[in-house]
Amino acid sequence: MIKKKAKYIVAVVGATGAVGNEMIATLEQRNFPVEKLRLFASERSEGKKLEFHGNEIPVESLNESSFKGIDIALFSAGAERSKIWAPIAAKSGCVVVDNSSQWRMDPEVPLIVPEVNSHDLKWHKGIIANPNCSTIQMVVVLKPIHDAAKIKRVVVTTFQSVSGTGKKAMDELLQQTADILNSKEAKCNVYPHQIAFNVLPHIDKFLENGYTKEEMKMVNETRKIMGDNSIRLTATTVRVPVFRCHSESLNIETEKKITPNEVRAVLSKAPGIVVFDAPEKNVYPIPVDAAGKDETYVGRIRADESIENGINMWIVADNLRKGAALNAVQIAEKLIEMAG
Repeated sequence: MIKKKAKYIVAVVGATGAVGNEMIATLEQRNFPVEKLRLFASERSEGKKLEFHGNEIPVESLNESSFKGIDIALFSAGAERSKIWAPIAAKSGCVVVDNSSQWRMDPEVPLIVPEVNSHDLKWHKGIIANPNCSTIQMVVVLKPIHDAAKIKRVVVTTFQSVSGTGKKAMDELLQQTADILNSKEAKCNVYPHQIAFNVLPHIDKFLENGYTKEEMKMVNETRKIMGDNSIRLTATTVRVPVFRCHSESLNIETEKKITPNEVRAVLSKAPGIVVFDAPEKNVYPIPVDAAGKDETYVGRIRADESIENGINMWIVADNLRKGAALNAVQIAEKLIEMAG
C-alpha cells in the first residue's frame, strides 16, 4: 500500500499514446493530488512536451532508475513494455496500475474495477491490472444486477470503436472515409479489411476454439473481477467505424426473476451508471452522447420473452475514459483513500 500524503509523485508511462493523453487529462480534470508529474514514452518521443495544469512537461525515456521516488505509475505502453518495466517500478517502491493485458490473469495481481471489487486492492503486491475496456463497462452494469438477482449467464455482442486499437486506427478510419468519399481506393494498414463504412467481426487474434482473444478476455476477466466462476458468458466482439465509445448488447439470464423496472431502479442507484432509457422518445445511449463522459450509459432495458428470467439491454461508455484512463485513475484514488 502507498503511504498517506497530501500530494503524490505520479508517472504516466506511454504518455504520448491515446490512452496516455487521456490519463494526463483525467488526472487534471479530477484534481488528483499530484505533487509532480513525470511522463515516459519510447525513445522516439523523448524531449516532446505535454501540458498538465498549464505547465509543459518533457517526455522522458525509461531506464532502471526512472521510478525512484515515484509513488504511483499509470502504465499504458503495451504488454511487452509492461512485462519488463512494471516489476522494475514495483521493486522501486512504486505502485503500478497497468492498462495492458500483461498482468490481468496473473493470480498474484488484482484486476480492479473500483465500483465492483475495490476490496481486492488489499492484496496487491505492487502491480494492479486495469481490465480490458469492453469488460470494464460491462461489469459495472452486471455487478448490481448480480447482487440483486444472481446472474447465471450472459451473452454479449460488442460494437467497439477504432480508438480501442489506438491512434493509427483512428487515422486510418479518417483517411479511408476521405478517400472513399473522393472516389479513391481505401488502403488497409491497421485492420485486415476496410473499416470505413464497414463492420469487422474480428478483434485481436483468433484462437483455436474459434473465438478471438478479445472475446475470451471478456469471459475470463469478468469471472475474476466478479469473483464468481459460476457465471457463464459468451462474447462476440465487433469493430465498427466509430472513433470513440464502445457499445454492447447484453442478454442476461438471472436465477431470480427481475423485471425491467426493477433493473432500472437497481442501476439508477449504482455508482458510475446513468440509466438513459425512454425509447418512446428515442432516448437510449449512443456513442456521440457518451464520448468524453465518465459514466456507463444503459438503455433499451427490456424482458427477454424467450426465457423465464431474462433481461436485454444496451450499454455505451467511452473506452478511452471509463474503459482505460478513468478506471486507472479511480484505482489510484482508491489506493489513496485506503492508504494508512
